[in-house]
Amino acid sequence: MKEFQNKNQWALILGGSSGLGLATAKKLAKHGMNICIVHRNSRSQDDVIQAEFNTIIKEGVQFKSFNIDASKAEKRDVVIEELKTLFIEKGVIRTLIHSIAKGNLKPMISQDKPVLKNDDFALTINAMAISLYDWTKAIFDANLFADDVRIISFTSEGNTKAWKNYAAVSGAKVTLEAITRSIALEFAPFGIKANCIQAGVTDTSSLRMIPDSETIIEHSLIRNPNKRLTLPEDVANVVYLLSKDEASWITGTTIPVDGGEHLS
Repeated sequence: MKEFQNKNQWALILGGSSGLGLATAKKLAKHGMNICIVHRNSRSQDDVIQAEFNTIIKEGVQFKSFNIDASKAEKRDVVIEELKTLFIEKGVIRTLIHSIAKGNLKPMISQDKPVLKNDDFALTINAMAISLYDWTKAIFDANLFADDVRIISFTSEGNTKAWKNYAAVSGAKVTLEAITRSIALEFAPFGIKANCIQAGVTDTSSLRMIPDSETIIEHSLIRNPNKRLTLPEDVANVVYLLSKDEASWITGTTIPVDGGEHLS
């Protein structure tokens, strides 16, 4: 069943060229939702990324992508203006996904490595958290949202647990959750629902950037009652569920999608 087909509904995915964002794009496209992906990648990755995008296009949905820095206001304005033109025949954004991974993974203290500074925190929190509000407000002001909207951001267990080298990203995740809750509260009169998905440890390029990620993976396999890591598709499935009409009463919460990993 393609319940989003022929409804002129779009998913705008911030950070959709790999990992959770890409899996989400593929899942929603399978159910007939049009896809717009904002991503930031080097030209050397073009062929691989285009091959992934082609699998989305083959679903028969409309597709648009922008290779830009989603945290830059001037780049965001360009996307908004292009979407206004693209949506001229009543297209609307039904689902906004925030999957931006742009942050510093430096230690707080080290004898031989660069350490975190104020600017590192500021860049990380702006890109990985405050940008959700910037995009939400810009889309709202441009009148591009549907009457019933789902805003979904991705957080991690680093929101409450301290991991080495993760301080800046942890601060961003906590901020992201707070902003998501506030969007759920203040934009509720306009049909906007906002939730965080707390994904379990997922073997993505973002995870591999964390120093000692192999140890994190090994520990997760031990503590997860289902004895496997979370897959991007596991998270995409829940985004799909939250995008359905039946999920309209779920808002302002953080939902673990980790196979029970958070239980122990």
